Amino acid sequence: MSHSHHRSLLTKREREIFQLLVQDFSTKEIATQLHISEKTVRNHISNTIQKLGVSGRAQAMIELLRLGELSLG
Repeated sequence: MSHSHHRSLLTKREREIFQLLVQDFSTKEIATQLHISEKTVRNHISNTIQKLGVSGRAQAMIELLRLGELSLG
């Protein structure tokens, strides 16, 4: 198995959500922007938190930035 290609931990949708979270969007704003329900946004967030094995969305954001999954700016 080749590791040269960076395989993302996140789905496209999860990344979109966290990219908005790091820009300080609320769950409600993200739901509106992505045309999904707030419940769906929260599900994606908790899936990501579980995948990363962290204890909350703030830690998830820090970890994703550290891993290069998200970018600031």
